Amino acid sequence: MTTSAAALLVVHLVATAGMMGLIWFVQLVQYPGFADVGDGQFVSFEAAHMRRTSWVVGPLMGVEGVSALVVAVTLRAEVGIVLVALSLLLLAVIHASTVFLQVPAHSRLATGYDADVQRRLVQTNWVRTFGWSARTVVAGAMIMTASS
Repeated sequence: MTTSAAALLVVHLVATAGMMGLIWFVQLVQYPGFADVGDGQFVSFEAAHMRRTSWVVGPLMGVEGVSALVVAVTLRAEVGIVLVALSLLLLAVIHASTVFLQVPAHSRLATGYDADVQRRLVQTNWVRTFGWSARTVVAGAMIMTASS
């Protein structure tokens, strides 16, 4: 494996593992904690949460997505088509969940706290939590496969 291929795979793994760590924190701490914010403060809390979170999530997801595509295009022979396909499938499921489940929930919560919406947000976010966990395993497997 070339140095540039190894560097790409490490960048991909680090970005993916970063998202995994972040999503576990969000799943176990942040989203459940929404229920503890008072109604009078919730709209400003949600706005601040979205603004601050995007400073972390945006760059990590960007690096992860770009590196996943570059790996798929340039290293599919080295890492194997099955791992590439699984990686991209998991990424598609994560992004679909984000667009169709989490973003609408946050849009609704931006207008005020709703316990049902908050519970659905926690429940549906397991898709992303397990998705990023699985992607981290796949990214590690890519490194191991390319190294052998």
